[in-house]
Amino acid sequence: MKRRNFLSKTAQATTYTFFFSQLYACKTKSKFIAPVGQDYNMQMIRNGVGYFTERGGTIGWMASKDGIVVVDTQFPEQSNHLLEEIDKLELGNVDLLVNTHHHGDHTAGNPVFKDRTDMILAHSNSRKNQIASAKKKGTEDDQVYPTDTFRTSITQKVGNESISLNYFGAAHTDGDAIVHFENANVVHMGDLVFNRRFPYIDMGAGANIENWIQVLDKSINTYDDKTIYMWGHAGAGYEVTGGIEDIRAFQNYLEKLLDFGEKSLRSSIPLEKLKESTKVIPGAEEWTGKGIERSLDAVYAELARE
Repeated sequence: MKRRNFLSKTAQATTYTFFFSQLYACKTKSKFIAPVGQDYNMQMIRNGVGYFTERGGTIGWMASKDGIVVVDTQFPEQSNHLLEEIDKLELGNVDLLVNTHHHGDHTAGNPVFKDRTDMILAHSNSRKNQIASAKKKGTEDDQVYPTDTFRTSITQKVGNESISLNYFGAAHTDGDAIVHFENANVVHMGDLVFNRRFPYIDMGAGANIENWIQVLDKSINTYDDKTIYMWGHAGAGYEVTGGIEDIRAFQNYLEKLLDFGEKSLRSSIPLEKLKESTKVIPGAEEWTGKGIERSLDAVYAELARE
């Protein structure tokens, strides 16, 4: 693998910077060209596995002479951008598409893959939630649903790589799959980790904050200290990849959120007043910016049903 940087020519007063990130040498000498000016970023992580970011939840991918795997699809425009880059390697169709869960910023690009793959894999609850959400929103015609589902765990072989999916219980939703590229030792966590960004906690789709904390423990215990993780989302200035310390930090956020919610309820603080006065969760001050209201709504809802 080589890292090269190119600066393209100026055309019509517009300068586009192109770079070759770390890329996997496959059946040709072709490389991914990631145009910075196009607002998307495609990076290699390890052993032919990488990530793609533009709009929506982080996409994971594997591209090698043995096959192509894609994890999550953002939106149609973004999926087309991803495939444009992968197609430069002339590897053919996608062997496996995985949805980590049902939310639109992870599945709305599925239709782009309708004629490019025979297998879309997700947890059974993810498929159920996607169907229910589409019916509620009237967007059934815009959906391509998973063709295959699993309940607890499943492993698919693509070339020499084994892609294992695990479900550890209700957390961000009740259908969150964790995707492990075993040989590369890279894990896509979906939205089970929001790296220094306030999370969306989908109570309507079976989310459970208390159990989410346990799911993160199971994740840490299942993989190892050499695992590189991808997160569904990251706050400004933070990476969409990381390690166990980032999982622990987000786990701490959820623990402090539950503690704060319980203390606020015991003090009879109305939810609307709490949302007006709360900018950070005490003990988890790295989480800043917009979106804390969603966490407060969710923790009050969870505590109310206990």
